[in-house]
Order: sequence, then C-alpha cells, then structure tokens
Amino acid sequence: MRIIVAAKPDADQPWIADAAIALAKQTSAEVTVVSVDAVELERLAAVPRSLFTQAAEHAAATMARRLTEAGVPVRHTVLSGRPADGILQLAESQNADLIVVGATTRPAVAERLLGSVPLDLVKRSTRPVVVITHPS
Repeated sequence: MRIIVAAKPDADQPWIADAAIALAKQTSAEVTVVSVDAVELERLAAVPRSLFTQAAEHAAATMARRLTEAGVPVRHTVLSGRPADGILQLAESQNADLIVVGATTRPAVAERLLGSVPLDLVKRSTRPVVVITHPS
C-alpha cells in the first residue's frame, strides 16, 4: 500500500502525521509526505519565491520527521505549483492507494473565494482521500 500525506506549508499539523502513522502501521504502507509551495498562486507576492519553497520544505520535513520518529519509513518531497494539482500528480505517479490531507483552516469567506485543497482533492481524485480534522 502507498499513502501520500499532504503537508501544508507554514502549518504544523501533528494530528495529520499521527493519523498517517496509525494508517501506515495498520497497513504496512509506504508513505510519501508532499508539500506544494503554491508558487503559481502567489506570482504577485512581494516576497521571493524561495520563501514559499522553504516553507514547503520545512512542513514536509517536519511531518516526515514525526513519522520517522514513530518508526514509519517515509520519504518527503516538495513540488511547485497548485497544491491539489501537485498532490494528484504525485499520487498518480506513485500509484498511491490513499491520499491523506488536513481539513481546511481558512475562514468560510476565504474558502469560498480561494477554494479548498481538501475539497478539490475529494472532487477530483480517482483515489480515496481521507480528510483529517483538527482534534479540538
């Protein structure tokens, strides 16, 4: 079994890692953590593109470290572009059986204007998508 776990840049989401750990241990799955820098969505930003990539790398490495510390073999990668597109392409290229993603943390108005990566994944994926909500 292959699981893709999406790590949101600039967000520490240990509950997503914990869910992935439980799933991987139950299924002996191979896990890849991916974070997508969303550079395409931020072309007009006043900060260098490298800051987006660094945030994505930090998020992926932090989540991968948590899985590794729990004894789950994991790889991590950072992709550029739109998050849902990158996650779906990686899932396809790795023939993933499951995608794990955190629930959106945007306010409702922002979600309506900007969209929701988890919702986009659920709508577009040909694979099962597990959306993990914050425990509180």
